[in-house]
Amino acid sequence: MTTLELDGVHTYYGESHILQGLSLSVEEGEIVALVGRNGVGKTTTLRTALGLTPPREGTVWFDGTDVTGMEPHEIAARGMGWVPEERRVFSHLTVAENLRVAAHSAADPDARIAEAYELFPALDRFADKEAGDLSGGQQQMLAIARGMVGDNDLLLVDEPSEGLAPQIVEDVVEALRAASADTTMVLVEQNFRLAMDLADRFYLVDHGVVVEAGETAGVTSEDERIRRYLTA
Repeated sequence: MTTLELDGVHTYYGESHILQGLSLSVEEGEIVALVGRNGVGKTTTLRTALGLTPPREGTVWFDGTDVTGMEPHEIAARGMGWVPEERRVFSHLTVAENLRVAAHSAADPDARIAEAYELFPALDRFADKEAGDLSGGQQQMLAIARGMVGDNDLLLVDEPSEGLAPQIVEDVVEALRAASADTTMVLVEQNFRLAMDLADRFYLVDHGVVVEAGETAGVTSEDERIRRYLTA
């Protein structure tokens, strides 16, 4: 079953034409990576899917429903979660309170929160600590956990490894891999090798369109068809 499909979307910021007829699809249970240089439209693709920056042309389908033009909160209520690049958490709420707020619409909030603590043991240890006092890596784990606890069918994850120490990146990757057992994911990741290791398929984006796509197995940044789109 196709969880997410973008069909010929054109998205603008003001008069800047960012996505220029981009199309992609994500099947249920997959991790799909969006890769490419900075500023080519990867994050805008996520924002377009969630309705934060709706397309002027084209169609967004989510779980078989045309959600083009719906408000972000309406799309989110249908089961699309968002882990933004900026690690947005409620800094003056505790870890436990952050998760409780995110899980309010889940069928069984306590069970979802318990699953998040199992994936991220550090969050369990710091459950009573204010999110603003966590390290960058711990805040990223909390941001991902917040996206997971809402019974989402699809999780959009933007740059999960950015600014993190290598060991923390490994922890985050393992948690995302474990979470993907229950949740379909679209991942924007600047670290090409990490993206290929984690994802099942990839879309390489350049100037607002998909220029290469396929399964991630065996793909490296040294492939000529890939390398020319990753270097400045």
